[in-house]
Order: sequence, then structure tokens, then C-alpha cells
Amino acid sequence: MRYGYFDDARREYVITRPDTPVPWINYLGTDEYFGIVSNTAGGYSWHLDARLRRLTRYRYNNVPGDSGGRYLYLRDDASGEYWSPSWQPVRTPLDSYECRHGLSYTAISSSRAGIATETVYFVPRGENHEVWRLSVTNTRERAAEVSVFSSVEFALWDAQDDTTNFQRNYSTGEVEVVGGVIYHKTEYRERRDHFAYFACSEPLAGFETQREAFLGPYRGFHEPLGVERGELGNSIAHGWSPHGAHHVRLALQPGETREVVFLLGYWANPKDAKFEATGVVNKAGVKPVIEKWLDPQTVADALADLRSYWEDLLGVLHVDTPDRDTNRMVSIWNTYQCMVTFNMSRSVSSYETGISRGMGFRDSCQDLLGSVQLDGPRARQRIIDLAATQFASGGAYHQYQPLTKTGNDAIGSGFNDDPLWLVLGVAAYLKETGDTSILDETVSFSDGGEATLYGHLERSVQYTLDRTGPHGLPLIGRADWNDCLNLNCFSETPGESFQTTENREGGVAESVFIAGLFTLAARELAGIAALAGREAEAESYRADAEKMAAITAEHGWDGEWFLRAYDHFGNPVGSGKNAEAQIFLEPQGMCVMAGIGLTDAANPASGTLAERALSSVRERLTTPHGIMLLQPAFTTYHVELGEISSYPPGYKENASVFCHTNPWVMIAAALTGDGDAAYDYYRRINPSAREAIGDVHKCEPYVYAQMIAGRDAPTHGEAKNSWLTGTAAWNYVAITQWILGIRPELGGLRVDPVIPSSWPGFTATRRFRDATYQITVRRAGTLDSGIAEGASVTVNGERVIGTLLPLAPAGDTVRVEVVLPS
Repeated sequence: MRYGYFDDARREYVITRPDTPVPWINYLGTDEYFGIVSNTAGGYSWHLDARLRRLTRYRYNNVPGDSGGRYLYLRDDASGEYWSPSWQPVRTPLDSYECRHGLSYTAISSSRAGIATETVYFVPRGENHEVWRLSVTNTRERAAEVSVFSSVEFALWDAQDDTTNFQRNYSTGEVEVVGGVIYHKTEYRERRDHFAYFACSEPLAGFETQREAFLGPYRGFHEPLGVERGELGNSIAHGWSPHGAHHVRLALQPGETREVVFLLGYWANPKDAKFEATGVVNKAGVKPVIEKWLDPQTVADALADLRSYWEDLLGVLHVDTPDRDTNRMVSIWNTYQCMVTFNMSRSVSSYETGISRGMGFRDSCQDLLGSVQLDGPRARQRIIDLAATQFASGGAYHQYQPLTKTGNDAIGSGFNDDPLWLVLGVAAYLKETGDTSILDETVSFSDGGEATLYGHLERSVQYTLDRTGPHGLPLIGRADWNDCLNLNCFSETPGESFQTTENREGGVAESVFIAGLFTLAARELAGIAALAGREAEAESYRADAEKMAAITAEHGWDGEWFLRAYDHFGNPVGSGKNAEAQIFLEPQGMCVMAGIGLTDAANPASGTLAERALSSVRERLTTPHGIMLLQPAFTTYHVELGEISSYPPGYKENASVFCHTNPWVMIAAALTGDGDAAYDYYRRINPSAREAIGDVHKCEPYVYAQMIAGRDAPTHGEAKNSWLTGTAAWNYVAITQWILGIRPELGGLRVDPVIPSSWPGFTATRRFRDATYQITVRRAGTLDSGIAEGASVTVNGERVIGTLLPLAPAGDTVRVEVVLPS
């Protein structure tokens, strides 16, 4: 079943019924102020840090799942009937409903009883507030008296404390109302510098700032007493639950439309601002801001500016292929999701509270792969922030808080793959921008001392070289990419489990996956060293890569696929010798991406190691819904393997289609020249291609999900954990750089497509280093049938050798034609 449709011309997904299988959300904000909004206006807002600067309250595990949000209520003052124009929370049936999720904005339209509304939610560029622009139209043949009520529930800033420390928080909430503006000032008498505000462009008939006064006793947001009776009591919150509610009365003639602007924002006074009096908000700085943004014309201009911003970003790469789903994902939604994951890492979504996780080191490094082309300056700063969470050993905090930029001590370090991802992130930045000056930036270590960014990269690689195990493979530490594969969590006594820091990080379990990642990272660092004129070091890193590749081929190969690891006791993991989890996806993709086994094999007659590994993936792991992470699924808990075996079969790390890893196999297939397989895998998890099975997939059809339930699960094909996933960046890399073959490299832009045999070709426009490349790819025809293998490339009509394009001067437009063998 479909719950909506793509409007590609407007770059929107249009939801045509409110009862989607799960809340289908969008993100608001592009800079420092962000929010989540669902198709029924559920969600919440924060400034910079979703834990420490939470503006509005949200209850996870609530029913419905997106209860609490940016709610508006309409009331027919003649009949007393009221409803929600976003359907929730009242859920009164609507005569019409439509939600348009756009790029950093959402518009919800509906009508009931002859009153039509449209509410547009967005965060203006460069501002620390959100706008709700409500249009109300009387489509009746008679005049209408309508009341509009707004509602937000303020969080007490620290979301963790807000949800746990009730004995204190019920006495600390404070609100002040001046000139119709509601100021939420909890913490203000302590900090004296920050507050939230909630303003309305129309004169108020009343307001409430205490939740209980707005809702009434034993009532929820679906039946607020203030809305029911059509009158608010002007309460001022002192303790309990600070709230923001406005009441506006509108007298509408037949056909008349009125616009009301609501403004919810965050404000921090300068540190030297005068503090007026104990507990009184210094409002001088924010007053002009509120007055400006309550003007409808300012709002209209800002919305146009937001659209222009995304128009420019999406102009970095636009493709026209024979497949509509590919076009809309590459040119619109996958790009958009890459930018959202860059902003959020994995910290805050419908599945992450924003409390327990900050910015992930591994996660953010991978997110750079899909976003460096969109915002080079912010990518540069992100790299510096990430490097600053490293230790002098080369290890790194696994997560850091976006507000404080400090590492998360509760999670700590010891995930031995983390440092290597920094090399890949920096390599992606250098390939896209050519900005080698970043390598000379001095960056501190978390535990003291400093080095250039290049020095941080050196320590990232050395960290692995200093930590190898009995087979010469890298030690896994607490875990590698798969946080749930805990091979140093073990018991010497059967049936007894224990877990200590020493055992997690000091064990001898080895990771074949990290071996592949190290090989790839060492080769990338060799290229960076050569670019920096350090040829001797470049040669040393090439040698390190070749040595690890050889060790992997010798000790990481199980006969028909790559092993996953060796556990603490030296037993193979991901081997045909195992009863369960005989083959894992991760090393098959990563090792081939690193070039291991691409050109040689123990038995050449049976194919290279890469070809055999990918054949095993096709035979043992592939389903109609994507490639599973492992097979056979674990059916019992294995203490020596840790959390991975705690999930039921087919879910998460226990044999789901973990979408994040699928693109590694797409890239591996492209490296072997198999465009049909690469594109087939791409299509299987493409959310747009899955739109027609909305009742099975359940998650949003416009963004990738982290996982899809695997073959062993009773809900095979059901997606979970949408939006914030490395799937976004890696799928973007797989389709754009390896299947379409438009690939930034240190030396320039390469165009080397490996497309499916059914495609006659495609066109693309790519901005790269301030030049524009207009690319046409086609199959050879009768006029050029002599092309037997490889591609023929012309630039502005001149044939070039190879597929790496000469760098064009800034501002130039370059015509590129690639002819592929027929």
C-alpha cells in the first residue's frame, strides 16, 4: 500500500493519509537550531545539542509514537467543535489532509467543516528559531468565528535531567510573559544568559504557561480543557510543567484567508549583558528579532532563501538515468539525507533520544564521505573536531558532545576501527576540495599534547600497527564496526559471564574486517603522503598495506569467503567450521574494497578471492530485501561473541539486512566490473523502489533505514531506524562514485562508470572544484563499434587517455563524453 507519492518537481514527498505505519518524519534546521517534525506535527526542538539544549519536551516509547509536538488546534466558536489541522493529537476525522515533507521544511494542509488550513514549519537559515506559518481560509458561504490555539511543552534544557529528576524539576520551572511573548526562563536565575521564547503575530485573547492549566485535570493533549471551553486563563508557571499556549480569535468572511505566524526560539544573551534583576529575563537583544520574524514578508523571504540554499546544494550533482528511483534518490533525497546525517550523526531521531549518544567518531567520519561535496568549510571543521577527540596513542573517544566538543567518558574508547575512519574522512575531503592546507592544522589530543592533522593520521594508522594479534591481524578491542561483536567479553567458566574494561580492550581477539579497513586506510594515507611531498612515507604506507593484505589473504580466508574474526581463544568467527554465523557480510565488502584478492587467487581456475567471496554473498546472504549481515542466524546466546547473539534471528546485528554494509558489496561488485550485480543490490534497498510495499517496509520511502528485517525474522522486509545511518553516505558513494563512476580523486575527477548492461547510458552535471562538468555516458553504437574494452573519454571534443579528467579552471564548463563498450 502507498501512503503518498513523490513530487519530484517540488522536491517533496507528499503524504496523503495521516495514519502512516510509523510516524514519517522530517528534519528542520541547517545550522545550529534543529528539530524533528512528523507527518502529524509530532516532534521536538533543540539548539546545538539535543541533550543539553532541549527546547521542547518529547516522550519516547509513547503511544502514538510521535505524541507531543508543534500542535495547533482550531475551534469553531459557534458550535464549540474543535480539531487538529495536523490530525494529531485530537484525531478528529478531517475532510482533507496532506503533508508535504520538503528539504528542511514541512507543510501540513487540511480542511474540516469549511475551514481550510496550511501550516509550514521551518527554521530560517542562520537563525536560532523556528517559524510556524499558519494560513486559515474560510471556504464556507457564510462568515466564521474561529479560535486558533498553539501548544508547546517546554523541556527543562537538559533532556536527561528533564526526564528523571522530577523531585527537583517540579519546583524549578519558570515562565514570564511580556507583550504577549512567552519566555521560558528555567535555569535563567542560575545561568543568567539563555532562555526560550514563544511568540505570535496576532493580538492574543489569552495564553497559558502552565501545562495543567491548559489541559485540565486527567486530560491529555487530545482534549485540552482550554480549547474545549474556548478560553485560556493567563496562568504563569512557577514550578510543575512550563508550557506555551496562545489563543487567537479570527473573524473570517467567506473566502477570506488570514495568516498567523508563531515563533519558537532560543536566545543567549552576551556574557557581558546587563542582568536586569533576579529572575527577570533580559529581553532587549531578542525583541528586534521577534518583531522582525513575526512579519509575514520576512517569513516568505526566508522560506524562499531556504529553497534557494537547497537548490544550490543539490546542484553539486544532478543525474538523469533510465531509472526514476535512482534519479530522485541521487539528485534529491539521498543527498538531503547525507546532509542530515552530517548534522546529527546518530544522536537524535525517532529511534535515538539525543540523550545517550553524541556525535559518533566512526559515524561522523563515514558521514563525511557523503557530505564533503555539499559544505566544504563545515566538513573541514568537523574533521578538526573529530581529530581533537583522539588520544596521543591514536585511539579516540567513540563519541563526543556537539555542544562541549568533549569526549563521552561514559562510552570511552577502545573500538579499534575508530582511528582508521578518520583517514578515510580526510581523504574524501582532500579529493573533493584539493585543500591540502588542512594537513598542516595543529590539533590537540584529548589527553594532552598536539600534532598537525597529518600527524593525527599517522597515529591513526600506527594505532593499528601497534595492536596486532597472534595471526598478525589487528586486535578488535571492545569491537570494530559492529559494536555488538564483543569478542573479548568472555567467561573462563561455562555459563558464567563477566565483562571488564581489561577483558574488553586487552584481549587478543582479532578482526579481519579491521584488516581490510587498515589496508584501505593505509593506501589512502599513502596517497595523502605523496600529495604532501612525503614520498618515503608514502612508500612505507604502501608496504604496510601490502603486508596486511597478504596476512589477510593467508589467515583471513576461509576457503570461499573471508573470515570475520578470531575470538579471544583463537577460534575463527564467520567460518564454515562454525555451526552458526558461518559467513559475515562486512569483510566480503571491505576486503574487496581494499583491493585484497582482486587480482590473485590460490586457485586461479576457480576465480579470484574477491570473485569467490562475492559469489558466496550472492548465494548465502542475498534476499529480495537486500543482503543479510550473516548466516545462519544465531539461535542461542554466545557469551564469547557478546551482544550480537542477544538479538532474535533476523534483527539488527543478528542476520538482518543491515543496510549500512550493503553498499560495500555494491562497490566491491563494481570493482570486479559487475555492474549488473552492483546495481541489483542498489535497487533492493533503495527506499523509493520500495515505496509500493509501504505496509511491509513501514519506514519512510524517501530515506534509507539502518536495517531491514532479515529472512529469519517473521517480519522479513520491515525497516527500522530510519534517517540517521551510515547507509546514507555509503549508498551515495556506491551509486555516484562506483556505479555511475563519477569519482573525486586526489588528482582530479574520474569518470569510469560500471553501469548495468540494460542501460543505454545516462547524463549528469557535476560541480567539482569550482568547475562544472556536463557528462554524457552512452553505449557504443555502429559508429564506434571498435571499442572492445574500457571506456573512450573525450573532454570538450578532445580524446583523453584514461578516465581521469584534467582539472579545469574555476568557472569553466566542461563537456565530457564517455563511450562504453556495447
